[in-house]
Amino acid sequence: MNTLKDVKVGKTARVVKVHGEGAVRRRIMDMGITKGVEIYVRKVAPLGDPMELFVRGYELSLRKADAEMIETE
Repeated sequence: MNTLKDVKVGKTARVVKVHGEGAVRRRIMDMGITKGVEIYVRKVAPLGDPMELFVRGYELSLRKADAEMIETE
């Protein structure tokens, strides 16, 4: 299973499924990360956490722990 955490800087991935439960899953989906959306990885912080993404026309910072819950293709 590929996750958003594994996508390299400068690459685009399409969301297949958002894993997780309850409030965490809802928070990720409220940020616009839903099935079928394309996510571009703009950059990653020097120590690896967080990562900056471009989703639905806006920039978003996401922790690697949350990125692990997003399955991509």
